[in-house]
Amino acid sequence: MKHCLAIDLGGTIVKIGLVRDGKVLARTRLDADSQGGLAGMLPAIGEAIDGLLEAQSLTGEDLAGAAMAFPGIVDFAARRAASTNAKYNDAPQVDVEGWIMDRYDIPFVMDNDARMALLGEWTCGAGRGTDNLVMMTIGTGIGTGAVIDGRPLYGRRWCAGALGGHMIVDWRGRRCTCGNVGCVEAHSASFFLPQIIGEDKGLSEAFRADKGNQNFKTLFDKYRAGDPDAVRVVTGCMDVWAAAIVNYIHAYDPEKVVIGGGVIRSADIIIPYVQQRVNSLAWTPGEKVTIVPSELGDDAALVAAEYYFNVDHVV
Repeated sequence: MKHCLAIDLGGTIVKIGLVRDGKVLARTRLDADSQGGLAGMLPAIGEAIDGLLEAQSLTGEDLAGAAMAFPGIVDFAARRAASTNAKYNDAPQVDVEGWIMDRYDIPFVMDNDARMALLGEWTCGAGRGTDNLVMMTIGTGIGTGAVIDGRPLYGRRWCAGALGGHMIVDWRGRRCTCGNVGCVEAHSASFFLPQIIGEDKGLSEAFRADKGNQNFKTLFDKYRAGDPDAVRVVTGCMDVWAAAIVNYIHAYDPEKVVIGGGVIRSADIIIPYVQQRVNSLAWTPGEKVTIVPSELGDDAALVAAEYYFNVDHVV
């Protein structure tokens, strides 16, 4: 079996891996310049790929294809970014497929990054054996993907299942980067933590003044130590995540929801709390929906590369 080349185009880090048999056999990463655009990143990505291939004594002939996970809406049929949100805004005009073909002469696919993470977990991780699955990735932003009756959800404009971070949890709430008001992302993603903390008059002045130094790692550490300000912020975010998952359950009717992203390092806190909230709020006749942490972590989107080239993939 040939290797698959996987490129996970993050806002701050680009992860590149060689995947085979459901595992990332070799990997590298480089700093991303998402504000500078995708076209400017391609030379560095190419050098990183070449270095990875050389280290493994591989060439383009050893690759089944390349898959890129993109942080925006992707026209899967055209294998091109369709719409962006403050990351790689030039991407709809960049012919990545042509670049890959010229350089390596292999097939290419591009998909939404959260959908690719979902596909990785569905085929090789926490969602194995599940025909109805939702994944929620929590980090700088919030992404989602959905599998219904054994098929990934795409929709007419390629948005279906992918915009769970922009479902509304407070129609009078905070303005989101997407332009909407009250999105899940605007009320619980790490990008918005300075606003979430700074605007909360229920927090101590000292904690609010230190808002620029807070992230989910520091907040969960302080939560474990019983800091009342951290408990308030973390609990508020988990309440938003739970409300979002209730929406996903009502929209997609999954058997299981996988939570991924950096915050899942605190799964021992998040999973029991969110599971209890969802159990009490979601309308689910019969058995409850199980909420589980990602098994593949940062590798989820990379592992998904094999899915596109080892199955009869039809959208």
